[in-house]
Amino acid sequence: MPQAPTPLNYGTKHKETGTAFDMTVNVDPNRRPGDFLKTRPPGGSEELPSYSSATATYVYKSSKAERIKPHSGTGGMTSSLLKPAPAEDRKPKPPKAGAFEVRDNPPNTEFRKCYERGDLPIAVDHRGTNCISWKVDIDKLDYHHYLPIFFDGLREEEEPYKFLALQGCYDMLEVGGSKILPVIPQLIIPIKTALNTRKRGIICAVLKVLQYLVVSGEMIGEALVPYYRQILPVLNLFKNDNKNLGDGIDYAQQKRMTIGDLVTETLELFETHGGEDAFINIKYMVPTYESVVLN
Repeated sequence: MPQAPTPLNYGTKHKETGTAFDMTVNVDPNRRPGDFLKTRPPGGSEELPSYSSATATYVYKSSKAERIKPHSGTGGMTSSLLKPAPAEDRKPKPPKAGAFEVRDNPPNTEFRKCYERGDLPIAVDHRGTNCISWKVDIDKLDYHHYLPIFFDGLREEEEPYKFLALQGCYDMLEVGGSKILPVIPQLIIPIKTALNTRKRGIICAVLKVLQYLVVSGEMIGEALVPYYRQILPVLNLFKNDNKNLGDGIDYAQQKRMTIGDLVTETLELFETHGGEDAFINIKYMVPTYESVVLN
């Protein structure tokens, strides 16, 4: 049975959590997982510039065109005598897209709410290595109800929610068998939400669970093919996210925390277990992917 690892750079403390004896404070309903963290108020230095087709440059919409004063031009002056314009008067540069920026991840998962209410039949079993103590037999659980809740907890960053959700997914996938296939459509939104946080620790955890999900039952790989458009865009972003250390050693490989390698392994498993239509659908979303079956 796979053990939930302790990923690198994977754990923060939310102010809504409080102490171990408190319930999580309600999160602002306007906060959604995957939103940009940096808010840009209108006007000022934080305003995003827009492209002007008239001047072929980027300009601020809030900037006002000032009337040119007499005798204030630079005609006839030597360029070496010109003083650089102040920083606030310089033309803005094109804004960054922010595709790799970390997105917001509020502590409002369905897993956290159910665990704090005592609706989940689990507890931490403190032994030599932590594991989950299930209060009922896993094969008797309603997978349509519980498995999407555990998958929603994959984007948790605090203990014990992080460990319980991750290890709970592994435990349920191990004994699920034929119960997993009908639940696949309910797992897509939690997987997509977790990947859209753009947090490397969360992405690594989700990729490992996806690899275990594909091989946990028959026809699961084929059932995931129609949902590649929801899952693969983030994988396309981080496919080449590897460290170029020369002859150095990347110790993150011991814990399988290198995103580029995990993405490649996941795509290869998708193609191997996805049937004859898997490769063309992967190639459509990840153009740089090369087949391991056809070549």
